[in-house]
Amino acid sequence: MSATPANEPLLDYVTSCALPTPWAQFTLHAFVEHATGKEHLAMVLGDIGNGEPVLARVHSECLTGDVLFSQRCDCGAQLEGALKKIAAEGRGILLYLRQEGRGIGLVNKIRAYRLQEAGADTVEANLQLGFHADARNYELCKPMLEQFGVRKVRLMTNNPRKIDALTRLGIDVVERVPLLVNRNAFNNNYLNTKAAKLGHMMNPLTEAVEDGQL
Repeated sequence: MSATPANEPLLDYVTSCALPTPWAQFTLHAFVEHATGKEHLAMVLGDIGNGEPVLARVHSECLTGDVLFSQRCDCGAQLEGALKKIAAEGRGILLYLRQEGRGIGLVNKIRAYRLQEAGADTVEANLQLGFHADARNYELCKPMLEQFGVRKVRLMTNNPRKIDALTRLGIDVVERVPLLVNRNAFNNNYLNTKAAKLGHMMNPLTEAVEDGQL
């Protein structure tokens, strides 16, 4: 990714529309990143610009999990779970960043899956392909949140790197809300590897949620 000059914005806000979902009617906002041309999204519900901490999720694109219902990860379930939590609260924001495969892209993620089928774990597979274990960049979060006047968040995540990244950007993470969903026979090793090698916090602060109750 080419660097953006310090005096230029990282992305442009483009437009918005209503987005009815099974849980609530969100407002969908579109942004375009200058350096890559990628289109990023924000789903907003309620009044989030009043200065109070906002329930938030920073979700990296996972086409296989979010769209194709893959059970190899917990991404699709996390996306749905986060939207349900925001809907239940009546207020919140979900940033949808186009950073497929922890930043390596869709085709390379499929290559990584193939390596995992041969015995590599999720971190080893990325490294064998010549990538970092996690190549995502969260700098876009600051201007996206600033677009809506959000400075304090209650972040739905199991990933301490997201908390650290937002904190370094000047976003006040006042609370971590665990998002532990859909552990199954196909993703058990994947989730254990994220905990062991990437530091993900996979122990619940509360009882695990079942039967769609979030």
